Amino acid sequence: MTADLALDLLSTVLVVAGTAFFTIGTVGLLRLPDLRTRLHALTKADNLGLGLVIAGLVVQAGSVGAAAKLIVIWSLAMLTSPVVASLLARREGLRPAGEAAGGPAEEAADG
Repeated sequence: MTADLALDLLSTVLVVAGTAFFTIGTVGLLRLPDLRTRLHALTKADNLGLGLVIAGLVVQAGSVGAAAKLIVIWSLAMLTSPVVASLLARREGLRPAGEAAGGPAEEAADG
């Protein structure tokens, strides 16, 4: 087995695994009962799926610059995904676990 074939095989396995996690996240979004569990399933599965797809593409990247760009894209997605999920949950009136009613979030919204 040549090195190119091994890299192609590794890349294919990573991209297919990432696509499977995207599919699982989408099924979770459609099938789970409430917003909190939907967001949890979607953000976790999509972040892992994107990481695997990016890892598969990094293996095939022709240069260090292209690989660095892919890693920056994944890093930005990792930073924004929890923020978006939190904003969606707050919009729907869900509080973070452990935060009591009348806490700092409500006081800030009232003032």
